[in-house]
Amino acid sequence: MSAELPDWMIPPRPSGWEADDLDHLPQAPRHTELIDGALIFVMSPQRSWHSRLVENLTFALRQAAPAGFEAEREMTVRLDRKSRPEPDVLVATAPYDPDRTWYAPEDVALVIEVVSEESADRDRSLKPFKYAQARIPHFWRIEDEAGLPAVHTYELDAMTGTYVATGIHRDRLKLSVPFTVDVRLDSLVP
Repeated sequence: MSAELPDWMIPPRPSGWEADDLDHLPQAPRHTELIDGALIFVMSPQRSWHSRLVENLTFALRQAAPAGFEAEREMTVRLDRKSRPEPDVLVATAPYDPDRTWYAPEDVALVIEVVSEESADRDRSLKPFKYAQARIPHFWRIEDEAGLPAVHTYELDAMTGTYVATGIHRDRLKLSVPFTVDVRLDSLVP
């Protein structure tokens, strides 16, 4: 027994999907990513903990961000012709544009992935590797530790082009880069 794919799921060229194709797939699920030319559909239900954390962290970063920084949730980053992942939160230096559908990596100061069961491998290995290759200066990975967020922070080492760990924050997130942030982590989830 074989199931036929809908026409919109068939790549428009023999070489596969490209980053700009995401803007022309209205039938695709809302949170569709492109990684190495493959469409990634987030089909599993989102936990309330994840949703609240992303929402509250985005708001906290907007409040903390100085002029010239914008915090967004669930916007893709066009890393290259074949990859357009969607971090849970990002902070960019590009000005707000109501028609924007993606950010260029040179305009992104920070990407944040909140690990969920469905995305764990991508959030812990593939995406950080891709973000570092694109030279995004800061990466945070947030893990659920018994209902409380643990924020693992990384900074790009310009010499090696890889991320180096700068800390694990469990009670309070207090940093000076990419701008001053001071957030009690238990305030981000109920």
